[in-house]
Amino acid sequence: METPNEKPLVKAPDISHDRHTYADYLTWEMEEMVELIKGKVFPRGIAAPKRIHQQARGLLGVELYNFLKGKKDEVYFVPIDVRLPEDSKSDDKIFTVVQPDICVICDPEKLDDLGCVGAPDLVVEVLSPGNKQLELQHKYEVYEESGVKEYWLLDPEGQTFLIYTLKDGKYEASRLMTSGDIAKSSVIHGFELDLEEFFGEIK
Repeated sequence: METPNEKPLVKAPDISHDRHTYADYLTWEMEEMVELIKGKVFPRGIAAPKRIHQQARGLLGVELYNFLKGKKDEVYFVPIDVRLPEDSKSDDKIFTVVQPDICVICDPEKLDDLGCVGAPDLVVEVLSPGNKQLELQHKYEVYEESGVKEYWLLDPEGQTFLIYTLKDGKYEASRLMTSGDIAKSSVIHGFELDLEEFFGEIK
């Protein structure tokens, strides 16, 4: 039975609305995963990502998890709702909800039973042919605006790795790295990723 403050579940968002909120998002009963970026709905798709995408995400996730084990920083994997408030943390005032492939959250106060409220310290997106525009344009903007300190773009098929670091509110890009390079984080101090070894494990 619906309680007084609950909205009934619906099969899909009402596209006649110009701007959806996290409160709307919570009422959708959909087979596919979706993200909200500034109120606009972006489907993540029903089909599973390519195996190479899954493998890259898993390998990098294990590296981060092992490095951070025993520390206060926590690593999470898709699916996790990361809500990026503009002004208010109220569900009906949040217009961006994303599901990064991997994120690291150093402030436990940002975590609740539904996921993360506020910018993670580190976000990793693993590129695939179907998601490049979303990651490179729309997510770049909201990650920068919301204050994600470090944003990694991993392309397992092209074997490239790019790090965006937030400085004075704007992202500065590293050079495009590939096999033979060592990727170093300025957010997770001491973490280094040997890309020759890493890409060599992806088959």
